[in-house]
Amino acid sequence: MSEENVFGQRLQQARTMQGWSLRELAAATGGKVSHTALARYESGKMSPGSEILVAVAQAVQQPADFFFRPFTVKLGKVSYRKRATLKGKKIEAAIEQATDFFERYREAEELSGEIVTFDRPFPKDKPLSSPEEADDYADQLRVKWHLGTDPIPSVMNLMERKGIKICELTFDSKLDGFSADADGAPLIVLAETANKPRKRMTCVHEAAHVLLPMPTDEKLEENIATRFAGAFLLPRENFVYEFGKHRNRIGLSELMELKDVFGVSMMGIMKRAEQLNLISTETCLNFFKYANKEGWRSKGEPDDGRCTCDETPMRFRQLIRRAVAEERITLSKGAALLKQDLNTFRKELHGIIM
Repeated sequence: MSEENVFGQRLQQARTMQGWSLRELAAATGGKVSHTALARYESGKMSPGSEILVAVAQAVQQPADFFFRPFTVKLGKVSYRKRATLKGKKIEAAIEQATDFFERYREAEELSGEIVTFDRPFPKDKPLSSPEEADDYADQLRVKWHLGTDPIPSVMNLMERKGIKICELTFDSKLDGFSADADGAPLIVLAETANKPRKRMTCVHEAAHVLLPMPTDEKLEENIATRFAGAFLLPRENFVYEFGKHRNRIGLSELMELKDVFGVSMMGIMKRAEQLNLISTETCLNFFKYANKEGWRSKGEPDDGRCTCDETPMRFRQLIRRAVAEERITLSKGAALLKQDLNTFRKELHGIIM
């Protein structure tokens, strides 16, 4: 990427993050700059004056220094979990937002002097060939990470401790999340508005793309990731104990209690029960017909908000607060990395206690 055209490339990135065309960006500036001029800025054929820079920065909601920040990251393979088709501009916007977040996260690590290295748990030379193999890999990973068979209190905290960066974005509701690679450092992006059980399942699903030796067949890879997520969050031994063996009928209140125990949706619980032959395929299908009739896929399940798991990515913000407290960076730099108003950030810190 040409160093001479950092502004143009950043302008294009900022526009893509908004999901805008050149004409839409021109309109957002209030007519202060035309779409033809914007095209020339992006291509590097023109450079903006200060008034144009301010107008464009305000339109795309970026600080002025964003447009001159060197590029340090380019996301590699992107794998995303979707509930329906998601068209070009929306996924492109999400990917560019994630790229921007990753750059700021990595800068925060470097400034704080605290970089967690991702250690790949499995070699990549022997890809899985079936979804059923994911069960064994889920058990192996729990052993490698010393997790036992108990429910996991916070999936996000676990992943962050293992060197996987996590960010939440507000994007199209049809997109649950995606994973990507940047120079060997994995990133998981999740829908900020999703309920906790869905976030937990999506987080582990996306982690599977990063953690497991995957086949080249994309459909098989998705099926393996889905199976791995259920097996990791609902390990056989503990799940069979809590769910019971060879069930013919199960009540809604019992499923809600299991949902509280594991932090997994009732639909996820029933699917896992079918996989382990604890219920019949017919019983599982009948349950899903009921769930579809009740609109649980679109509206959410009963008690979605009662999940007590703490699923908030914290490390990025912690690194910045730590760097400010240790005077490695200024308050204004910390606020800029968080893309937060300076006064709001200052109030959040509540002063520095020695």
